[in-house]
Amino acid sequence: MIRRRYRALLATFAAALTVAGCAAVPTETQPKAVPQERVAPQTQEIPEPASGLDPLSVVREFVRASVQPTNDHAASRAYLSPAGRKQWRPDQTVTVIQDEFGTVYAPDKDQPQNETERVVTLRGAQVGRLGQDSSFIPSDEPVSEPVRVKLQRDGQWRIVDPPDSIMITETDFGEAYFRVPVYFFGPDSTALVPDLRYVVARPQSGLPARVVDLLLAGPSNALTGAVRNPLDSASLESNVTGTNDGALVVPLSGVAEQSQQDKKLMAAQMVRSLQHVTTSRIRLLSDGTALVSGQSEWRPSDLPAYEAVSSPNSELPGLMTVGGLVRSLGSGAPIDGPVGAGAVDVRSAAQSINGQQLAIVENTRGGVRLRVGDYGTEGQVVDYPAKNMTRPTWLPPTSNGGKSGELWTVVDGEQVVRVQQAPNGQWIPQRVNASELAAVGAITGLRLSRDGTRVAMIVGGQLVVASVVRAPDGTSVSLRAPRILKGDQLDSVVDVDWINQDTLIVASSSERIPVARVPVDGLGLDQFNSSNLTPPMRAITAAPGRPIVVADASGLWTANDVGAVWRPHPQTLPAAEPFYPG
Repeated sequence: MIRRRYRALLATFAAALTVAGCAAVPTETQPKAVPQERVAPQTQEIPEPASGLDPLSVVREFVRASVQPTNDHAASRAYLSPAGRKQWRPDQTVTVIQDEFGTVYAPDKDQPQNETERVVTLRGAQVGRLGQDSSFIPSDEPVSEPVRVKLQRDGQWRIVDPPDSIMITETDFGEAYFRVPVYFFGPDSTALVPDLRYVVARPQSGLPARVVDLLLAGPSNALTGAVRNPLDSASLESNVTGTNDGALVVPLSGVAEQSQQDKKLMAAQMVRSLQHVTTSRIRLLSDGTALVSGQSEWRPSDLPAYEAVSSPNSELPGLMTVGGLVRSLGSGAPIDGPVGAGAVDVRSAAQSINGQQLAIVENTRGGVRLRVGDYGTEGQVVDYPAKNMTRPTWLPPTSNGGKSGELWTVVDGEQVVRVQQAPNGQWIPQRVNASELAAVGAITGLRLSRDGTRVAMIVGGQLVVASVVRAPDGTSVSLRAPRILKGDQLDSVVDVDWINQDTLIVASSSERIPVARVPVDGLGLDQFNSSNLTPPMRAITAAPGRPIVVADASGLWTANDVGAVWRPHPQTLPAAEPFYPG
């Protein structure tokens, strides 16, 4: 019932399944991610289909042939009738389906009376689709596509009514497309934000040009309004090219009037995005001269540490709540101050990214209340009565060394609340517009990404990701483009955290998948080794460069990666719930 309500209320939601497959898309018809192609068209010879295929096999081989995108899907067109080969114009949608798909004859009532024509139904489970912005959109909608096949004069069955979009299985999608994060900035900070996109993988020599096209096209639809794009006015003066001395030249125009600081941010966007597809030096030009005065060529090592504002300091060991107290994950001892001494009955807590602040959900006689303040103090009581609140989560500070001015929680399972610090120092609650989640289910967990542009939520036991869109005047905030990730596999999630800015770690009460890692777009799931764990899981925490810590029925366990055996945490305590800053 929950899943039906999701579909009815959120058309963009989707639950992605583990799948694989057989098809690809040509540069001519792929999403606008790659309008810029720097290489001559491929002209490999396309073999004719095997002789004597029955209608079911023709449709099946048509899908399998889609893995070859060359010459405007010539391999797939070979399975069409002569007229169909000329007329077929697949749209820009690439539908990703499971490896296991079927071709069956449609019911007799749907079959043509002419025995030289048959209708074959292509059936499978959809994993998702590649949007026109080259981002992956998860979906669990079933595939049931009627395909009309006709016997030709030469005695061969051929398709006369092909699908409107390219069908590709997940395995072949992974081979035909390359996932690359392109980078933008947090709206109020210098935190670089990855936006996962997909470009045609071959020819490899064209990857840098395709990535530049993606970056200049702006953020994906899901992140529009949630990130800042210094390259918004930029375009290419000419092609992206390599030089004889091994540099990659990116000739920009339209940015000459921008400030030196903004040009440095543009350089960071370009270099960080291109580092995934080239090891060349990046020569950034603006109207023929160096984009940034005094430096024309860049490597990733030339960039400032933009991640510092969104990454916990390595000297902060993390904390845990247990028995109403906040303790150190490093030593196991109660922290200094009232919340470590028992003056406050702590239900849950969150430490700010730089460690300077602490937010606490405190048990009271009538329910709970929120306290916010500097680390080591009991904090200021926030006036927002509630029966329940999710563990708080902090927005990053606007600069290195500064304090955060905002944190979030969910009140009574339905009210997403952000708490801001006013100029007079008071912490003031304000509702977040979460109307796209209305009536879907109780929100039992929420974690802001450490760059502040996304939220990961537990809604009705499922993992949901949405973008955080702020009004230009800062007066209101909305959750936008919510999507279910891996809904058919993760239906009993109890906790979630961000391993990094584009990857989540989840703990569930399921014995089948107690701990899993999921990319933020939902394409893929890595299940952790469950050895030593005692379901159900209760809590989990993660952070860049940190061991994952999970709380199960017996205590705390830690592991560094998928496949590693969980080891007892040195400071394990029954009923402890761990958390890293953020």
